[in-house]
Amino acid sequence: MKESTVMMFMDSLWVMVAAILVIGMQAGFALLEAGSTRMKNSGHVAGKQILSFAIATIAFWAAGFGITFGEGNSFFGASGWLMHGDSKTFDSLSWANVPLSLKFLFQLAFVGVSLAIAWGGFAERAKLSVYFIFGTVFTVLIYPIIGHWVWGGGWLGKMGMQDFAGSTVVHLQGAIAALVATLLLGPRIGKFNKDRTPNLIPGHNQVYTVLGGIILWIGWFGFNAGSTMGTADGFFGYIALTTNLAAAAGAIGAILTSKLLTGKADIPAMVNGVLAALVAITAACAFVEAWAAIVIGAFAGAFTFWTSVYFERKGIDDPIYAFSVHGIAGILGTISTGIFASPRLVEQTGVGKAGLLYGGGFQQLFVQTIGVIGAAGYVAIVSFILLFALKKLIGLRVTPEQEISGLDISEHGSYGYPEHLDPAITQKAN
Repeated sequence: MKESTVMMFMDSLWVMVAAILVIGMQAGFALLEAGSTRMKNSGHVAGKQILSFAIATIAFWAAGFGITFGEGNSFFGASGWLMHGDSKTFDSLSWANVPLSLKFLFQLAFVGVSLAIAWGGFAERAKLSVYFIFGTVFTVLIYPIIGHWVWGGGWLGKMGMQDFAGSTVVHLQGAIAALVATLLLGPRIGKFNKDRTPNLIPGHNQVYTVLGGIILWIGWFGFNAGSTMGTADGFFGYIALTTNLAAAAGAIGAILTSKLLTGKADIPAMVNGVLAALVAITAACAFVEAWAAIVIGAFAGAFTFWTSVYFERKGIDDPIYAFSVHGIAGILGTISTGIFASPRLVEQTGVGKAGLLYGGGFQQLFVQTIGVIGAAGYVAIVSFILLFALKKLIGLRVTPEQEISGLDISEHGSYGYPEHLDPAITQKAN
């Protein structure tokens, strides 16, 4: 067997495994979000992950993949609809020595994660119909544009923006959409008092939250290390190292910050610290030294806990803290390479310049900042236009009666926990 054939087999096997790990993160989001919300909404919150990934799969295959990676201009791809085309059509992915079908599957997994993040801002009060409409448009007209700018041969990629696995492309996009939805939907009933002070609305199951966090942590090895889409030089092992170091530092940073600010070592805060650190290192995992990964992870975990408290006090009801965990951390991680990008790793990846700390000047920091501003601005504008139009045309939010009874029963006709919530069953049990 030829060496090239063996290498293609190994690369393809690795990308397939990585894609499965990233798609498996949908299970992590289902547990994390269901555990972080109330029992009366648990089935709805978990079930929408299947709906979300199903919508993303069809829409990304039909148009999103072509707009992201198809041949076009510096702003969007204009070919490759229904995945039709040759190597020239998807030239921006020609560096990966795997079949086009696997390239699609791996990139689809990323879209699914970004959309799952966006739903955090909709939690416990949005209509089911909104998920269908916004999910489709996000997958076709929002995510692919930023993906093309950075990874598909667009203007940010040409500037040398360093976003190895998607702190901006995946996480910041989803977080900005979540923030816009949170602001347009308004807070959940009972979240704030008349004087705007917040009330605690605890999730119904911390064990689910922790299990979800662990599944996401494991899935992130496919997310970051899998983005090499190859095995030849073993670089995926180094990326797995920086990813894990950052996550560990984020857990410690978040729980210590929680203890310092609130006097309690909050378990959900620790889980979110892990996730914030993973989000931050997603851009930087291939560009920074191991010690810098620890610094980035610890700072992201600690700082995003503070921002989650701050935004809540300012009247923003973000049930899953999607904007803090994925938005703030996404910004921090993207900008961090402008400071910490190591010359040897920049040379190995061939993307951008060394960071400020290594004498690279402000050039890479400027590129990273422009990338964050450009991506956040585009997603915010398009998300607002779409969601504002939906609010006026069909409404974004369920009725107060439906919200109080819970989306499990009002949207789906049955409870996720019928033995606890359904009167017909609880009375029989008693």
